[in-house]
Amino acid sequence: LGRETARQLAAAGHTVYLGARDEQRGQEAAAPIGARPLLLDVTSDESVQAAAKRIRAEAGRLDVLVNNAGISGARKPPGEVTADDLRTVYETNVFGLVRVTQAVLPLLAASAAPVIVNVSSGLGSLAVTTDPERFESTITSLAYTSSKSAVNMLTSQYAKAYPAMRINAVDPGYTATDLNDHRGTQTVAEGAEIIVRMATIAPNGPTGGYFSSAGPVPW
Repeated sequence: LGRETARQLAAAGHTVYLGARDEQRGQEAAAPIGARPLLLDVTSDESVQAAAKRIRAEAGRLDVLVNNAGISGARKPPGEVTADDLRTVYETNVFGLVRVTQAVLPLLAASAAPVIVNVSSGLGSLAVTTDPERFESTITSLAYTSSKSAVNMLTSQYAKAYPAMRINAVDPGYTATDLNDHRGTQTVAEGAEIIVRMATIAPNGPTGGYFSSAGPVPW
């Protein structure tokens, strides 16, 4: 999803920094789509600060931040999930989001129309995961689902704290990616549509919301 989002934004004329933990893989992912590879490990303060410093030196500002990094964690029955299991997932999905956002807030503030898109999931919605008509209600998982609920709350709180920015969470839908062993029913192009749409919203667009391609998602 991250690479497809980067591809679509680059194709639309944006200067795109594509973050990757592995320098070589980042270069291989970025080059064919016209993006700039950015060495970035969201679990490392040092790496995040270095990435922010590079963007500041090269661009001076950041118009759009897409917080897309996410891991599913160990697939275990809830009774076998440990605090360390949750900590591992939260380090990327939750703490990584905070770490990156905090580091680039000054760069976003330098933009005329700053936007943050936090990639969540329908699995982070209490309403969706308790609706027996929804596929998400059949999934039982502690770490990933609760991490995405945390992403939703972070989105809401950041949006209240920075009303001049457009800050939203998105649910890409069940997309075929490495995260789910490519069992998803959507293509990455379909999944990335809502990410790109919210990344390119107008300055008077919504903020503090939770959206899928079909519209608002219940919290």
